[in-house]
Amino acid sequence: MIDLQKAGAGLGGYALLAAQLESLLADERDFIANAAQFSAFLYSQVEDLNWAGFYLNRNEELVLGPFQGQIACVRIAFGRGVCGTAASTRQTQRVEDVHAFPGHIACDSASNSEVVIPLVKKGRLIGVLDLDSPKLARFTEQDQVGLERLAEIFLRLTDC
Repeated sequence: MIDLQKAGAGLGGYALLAAQLESLLADERDFIANAAQFSAFLYSQVEDLNWAGFYLNRNEELVLGPFQGQIACVRIAFGRGVCGTAASTRQTQRVEDVHAFPGHIACDSASNSEVVIPLVKKGRLIGVLDLDSPKLARFTEQDQVGLERLAEIFLRLTDC
């Protein structure tokens, strides 16, 4: 597991993760296979996570996709909670304290901070990448930039 905050001031650690992810996904294009691998990769390589995975756009509603962690909410309306807000705005949501986020959905009461990255390919919202942590303020701006880069690699190497 890489301590990203000690590995080259954050972004250096993400450069290593990016190279590893490129290699991991290089020979597969299937969405479900790559999403499952990416979820497991993040969950095993990024410290202080209790959930890492996908919610997929199904007719303007988010539906649970491949993930690692505790059981999760199955359906989330666009505009509801952190994931639904990221989907409706198509902007990354980085929340230091999810309990202070208006309309937060508590799928796992142990989660205290969250980052959700919308996955957009060719102008179409595929879904969102969601990472939760039991640690307050776990995700920094450097984490956001690094994770957005990893999401770009996933989208480029995956058919969706």
